[in-house]
Amino acid sequence: MGVYIETIPNRNSPPAILLREGYREGGKVLKRTLANLSSWDPQLVEHFRVLLKGGVAIESASSVLHIDRALPHGHVAAVLGAARGSGSSLWFGSAPKELQPLLQAMLVARVLEPASKLATHRMLHEDTATSSLGHVLGVGQCSVDDLYRALDWLHDAQPAIERRLAREHLLGSTLVLYDLTSTWLTGRCCELAARGHSRDGKRDDPQIVFGLVCTAEGCPISVEVFKGNTADPATVAAQVSKIKDRFGIERIAWVGDRGMLTSARIEQVLKPQGMDWVSSLRAPQIAQLAAEHGPFQPSLFDERNLLELTSQHFPDERLVVCRNPLLAEERARKRLELLAATEADLTKIAAATQRARSPLRGEQAIALRVGRVIERFHMAKHLALTITDTSLAWARRDDVIAAETALDGLYVIRTSLPKDQLDAPAAVAAYKSLANVERAFRSMKTVDLNVRPVFHYSEPRVRAHVFLCMLAYYVEWHMRQRLKPMLFDDEHLDEASASRASPVAKAVRSEQAKAKDASKRADDGLPLHSFRTLLKDLGTLSYNIARTAANPNATIPIVARPTPIQAKAFELLGLSPNCSQ
Repeated sequence: MGVYIETIPNRNSPPAILLREGYREGGKVLKRTLANLSSWDPQLVEHFRVLLKGGVAIESASSVLHIDRALPHGHVAAVLGAARGSGSSLWFGSAPKELQPLLQAMLVARVLEPASKLATHRMLHEDTATSSLGHVLGVGQCSVDDLYRALDWLHDAQPAIERRLAREHLLGSTLVLYDLTSTWLTGRCCELAARGHSRDGKRDDPQIVFGLVCTAEGCPISVEVFKGNTADPATVAAQVSKIKDRFGIERIAWVGDRGMLTSARIEQVLKPQGMDWVSSLRAPQIAQLAAEHGPFQPSLFDERNLLELTSQHFPDERLVVCRNPLLAEERARKRLELLAATEADLTKIAAATQRARSPLRGEQAIALRVGRVIERFHMAKHLALTITDTSLAWARRDDVIAAETALDGLYVIRTSLPKDQLDAPAAVAAYKSLANVERAFRSMKTVDLNVRPVFHYSEPRVRAHVFLCMLAYYVEWHMRQRLKPMLFDDEHLDEASASRASPVAKAVRSEQAKAKDASKRADDGLPLHSFRTLLKDLGTLSYNIARTAANPNATIPIVARPTPIQAKAFELLGLSPNCSQ
C-alpha cells in the first residue's frame, strides 16, 4: 500500500506527525506506525513528504531559484485592473501601439504616485523602478520624450474620450453637476496662467481655472481648463455647448451654486439652449423674496423645514425655502464674534487718535486704517462710522443686523424642473449633491492625485495634464465604490439619507458606518483602511524576478501569495494579482 506521513490531532497539544505504512491482511486494509516525526523540523518533514510522493527534495531554495529583484506590485495590479475594467483600453485604443502602454502607465502612476512626468519616468524605468508597473506594461525602457508624446496624444483624444463617458453615464439622466476650482502653476510661461480669485489662498502665484462636470453621484465626465482670471459664470456657456453639441444631449438639468448659475447665465445661456437648472438664490434675492411674501416665520415650515412657493421675480421657476436651525445659530454666533473683533480693532484706532504722543491725525489716514479692519471682517454694512480729522466713532446699525438675523439659517433652492420630475426634497438633495464635486476637487488637488502644482508650460500639455488627473479620479471613484466594505466609507449613506425626516438636516453616518468607526474592523473581522493605506498595504504584495540554476539566462516572474486583506481587495475588484489574467 505504501509509506506516507500522517498528521494526528492531539487535543490541546501539538499534533503528532507519524511515518506510517499501509498494508493488507486478511482482505482488510491496515496501517502501522514506523516512526514518530513530531520532533523533526517542519521543513524537513515537508521534504520527506515530497520524497515519499516520488518528488525530488533540494538542499535549499537558493541552490535552485535566485530572486534578482522584488518590486511592489499589488497596488499596481489593483489599479491597472480597475483602469482596464473602467474602459481605459477603449479610451486609448486609437493611439499608436507604442503609446497605448505608456498611456496606461501614466494613468496608473497618477493614482499610485502622483508626480511630475520626470518623476513618473524614473518610477517606470527598469533601472530606477519603484514598482512593477514598468515591467508589467513593458515600458521599462521608455524615455521622457515618449511620455510627452503620449500626453500630446491624450490632449487630442480628450473630446472622443469624454464623449464616450457621457454616452455611458449621462444618457437618460436628469441631472448633471458642475463646479469650478483653481490651482496654481509653476513658472510664468504658460498662456493660461493668470492672476485671479484663488480658491487655495495662493494670491501671489499665477493660476489656471478648471470646471468639472459630474453625474449626480459624483462620477467625473468632463473637465475644461480656462485662463486663471476667468470668472465662474463665464465658463457656463462653454460647458452647455459641450453637453449639447459634442455629447448630443439636448435637455438636462444643470446643478450649480449661486455664484455659477446666476440669473444672468440662466437667462442668457440655459433658457435659450432649452436646459433646466437647480441652483440657489443670493442673499439680496432672498431678502427680496421675504419682502414679497412676508417674514419667513418658523411656524411656516413643516417638520421637513421646507416651504415651496413661487415669485413674480422668478417666473417659470419653483422656489424651495429651506430653514436650518443649526445653521441659523452658527451664523448668529459668527456675526457677533466678527462684530466684537471689528469693534476691538476700531477701539485701538480710536485710542490712537486720542493719545498724547503722536496722535493719529487726518481723515484720510484714519479712514485707511479703518478700511483695513472693515475689509478683514466684512462688517461695514453693520456699522455706522463717523470719521473726522481728529476722531473715530461708530455705532451698530441694529435695523440692518435685525434684518439679516431674520434670514439666518434660510437658503432658497431654485429650479425649472416640474414637481413630477423633481419634488421639493429631491431638489434640496440635488443641490446638496454638489458636495460630490467638492469631494472630487479635494481628491484631485490635495489628497490623492495632486493636480497641483502644474509643471507644464504649453497650453495643450496643461490641458492634457488636468484631463489625465480627471481620468485617474474616474478610476479611483469606481475603485472606491467596489472597495467600500474594506474602507471607512459609509456603504449605507443613501439609505441613511433617505430615512432622514428632512433633507435640510445635516447628513449623518449610518449605524453600520458608526459601528465600523468604533471597531475599526469590517464585518469579517479584517482591519479597515482608507483608500491610500489600502493601496500601501497592497503594495507589499511583491512581483519577483527570479532565475533558476538550470537556466540562468531566463527570468521567471513570480507574484507573491496575497494576505487575507489583499485577497479580499482583489475579490471585491474582481481581479487577479497576476496582471496577465
